Amino acid sequence: MSDMYRWADYYDLTQRGVAGDVEFYLDMARQSGGEVLDLACGTGRITIPAAEGGVSVTGLDLSTEMLARAQEKAEQQGVSDRLQLIQGDMRSFDLQKSFALIMIPFRSFLHLLHIQEQMKALSCIRKHLAPGGKLVFNVFVPKISHLYEESEKMSLRSTYRLETGEEVAMWDYTRYDHFQQLSEVTRTYERISPEGIVQEKVVGRFTLRYIFPAELHHLLRLNGFKVTQRFGSFAKTPFDSTSSELIIVAEPM
Repeated sequence: MSDMYRWADYYDLTQRGVAGDVEFYLDMARQSGGEVLDLACGTGRITIPAAEGGVSVTGLDLSTEMLARAQEKAEQQGVSDRLQLIQGDMRSFDLQKSFALIMIPFRSFLHLLHIQEQMKALSCIRKHLAPGGKLVFNVFVPKISHLYEESEKMSLRSTYRLETGEEVAMWDYTRYDHFQQLSEVTRTYERISPEGIVQEKVVGRFTLRYIFPAELHHLLRLNGFKVTQRFGSFAKTPFDSTSSELIIVAEPM
C-alpha cells in the first residue's frame, strides 16, 4: 500500500476526482437498479453520496486508514447503516454476493501494476457481477508528449486554501519506466502558514501503470468483457483523439 493513502486528511483535501465524475457514477448507480460495489472506495467520495441517494452500496479498499475516514464521514452524514465498508484487495476479493454495478472511479485500476494483477481483478469482478450487470471505470489517456515533458521534473500540481488561512501545496516528481509502462510518483505536501512559512512537509510515493486505450479493450475482451459504451469525458462526449480521459462501460460476454 502506498504511503500516500495513509494521509487521509491530505487525500480528502487534494484528491477531488475528475470534473463531473461523482454525478456520472451516481447516475450509473441509480440506473443499475440493484446493489453497487465501489472498488478502491477510499474515504467514500462516491460511496457515501450513493448511500445518501438511496443506493445499496458496498465500498472495498485496501487501506484501513482510508476506510476509517470513510466510516467517520458516513457516521457524520447519517448513512453508516446504509452502506458496508470492507477492507480487501480488488485482485482477490470474495464477497459471496453479486452486484448490478461494479465501479472503479478515479483511475484506481491503474494501481494494478502487472498484467497478471489486472487479469485477477477482472476475473474477480466478472464473478461478482449479477446477470446483466455492468463494470464502469475510468483511466487517463497517456499522451507521449506529456510523458516526455513531465519525466524527472518536479511539478506543482495545485494549491489549496484552508479555513485557517494556511495553504497546502501539492508537488509531484514523476519518473517513468516506459518498458513496463510505470509512472513512479513522489508526492510532497507542504502546509504553509499565512506568513509563507512551511509548517509541515510530508512525502509519499505511489506507482501507476498507465494503459493505452487499444490495450485496455484487448485486456477486457481477453477476460470475458465486451465494451458497450465509452466516453471521452464525464459529460458523455465521444471518445476521440483529443480525449484526455477514457470512461469505459463493459458487460460480460
